[in-house]
Amino acid sequence: MERRTFVKNTALIAGGLLIGNMDVLAGSGAGVLKIAIIGCGDRGKGIIEVINQSPDKFRITALCDVLDFRLTDARKLCKTNTPNVYKDYRKLLDDKAVDAVVVAVPLYLHYEIAVAVLKADRHLYLEKTMTYNLTQALDLVKLAKSRPGQILQVGHQYRYSPLYYRVKEMIAKNYLGDISQIECRWDRNADWRRAVPDPSLERQINWRMYKEYSGGLIAELMSHQIDFINWAFDTHPDEVFATGGIDIFKDGRETFDNAQVMFRYTGKHSMIGNFGATCGNSRDGYLFKIKGTLGTISLLTNEGIFYPEKKLLNNKELVDGVTGATRIVWNKEGGTPILPEPTKDGTWYAFNEFYECIQTKRMPDSNVTTGARTAICVDLANTALYDKKPTFWKAEYNLPNA
Repeated sequence: MERRTFVKNTALIAGGLLIGNMDVLAGSGAGVLKIAIIGCGDRGKGIIEVINQSPDKFRITALCDVLDFRLTDARKLCKTNTPNVYKDYRKLLDDKAVDAVVVAVPLYLHYEIAVAVLKADRHLYLEKTMTYNLTQALDLVKLAKSRPGQILQVGHQYRYSPLYYRVKEMIAKNYLGDISQIECRWDRNADWRRAVPDPSLERQINWRMYKEYSGGLIAELMSHQIDFINWAFDTHPDEVFATGGIDIFKDGRETFDNAQVMFRYTGKHSMIGNFGATCGNSRDGYLFKIKGTLGTISLLTNEGIFYPEKKLLNNKELVDGVTGATRIVWNKEGGTPILPEPTKDGTWYAFNEFYECIQTKRMPDSNVTTGARTAICVDLANTALYDKKPTFWKAEYNLPNA
């Protein structure tokens, strides 16, 4: 596996320790990292809560948002000190008390601010999806690679979860056999709308609903699962098909509230990936299934079950190898847990990795190249969705692994 910490992680699991006791993975504690947060909406505030869990590694020294009430709310969440506040990210980047910047702004601003952060010689944690379109993704790769001393990590946090690392390992060891189908959903039964204290702020607060600012359901939700498939199989889709519409909430939004995307992969693994999301039903919620000739993996964000095919049950040694269990415990549906305990929020693992990569000058698993690959997939999917025609991977999108 690429990540050295996964070796430590699996050793801890084998030793019977709880997943929660994993601060050892974060590095040697070689100094507190001074962090700035640009974008203090729901995601930015969620990241502040995660950073608060590691005061020995991080101190939030600056906050930036264009809305005063968000700055006020975010500042109250900072536990160890009172950060400086800014409404203009350019002024924040002049603040010398900042080592690294977290960018959690609307998608259309990702590229602009990421470029400014890199040119200001700061390390960067850039939320997913990395960029609004594929042209920006390719340009950001060039810029980041011209500045090798800086860390750029992208917020596809499944790449840091012990659970998803274990699944990647199971795929690499062919425990699932020949994989042909991937089924993913991320559903909700709500309009995705945020309260707007002033009607003039509608497009700023509900930016996800407008094409000018947002990649919609594909960028905001499906991108996590798309990215994991890219990573786990070292692949990308060759053909992209999509359909959808504004089928539920006729409220002036522009991005679809119901979408389905199908990817055709024809590399080492010939597979079909189905990725869907709706705002009109929450029964499935988060669903992620990987289906092979030897078994199926069913994943939540923090736990997973392996369901072997009947022919695999005759080979107990292989089943033991899949689960890593000394005693297999089957649930009533014939599955067994992939890890003995649920994992933490993936953002917690991601920020521990961000800290370690800065200290050791090591490339993150979710980096500018992998982030670009997923941003390209999202752009191709959205183009297929809104233009109502298939899109295809091109040779110029092939980026060497970082």
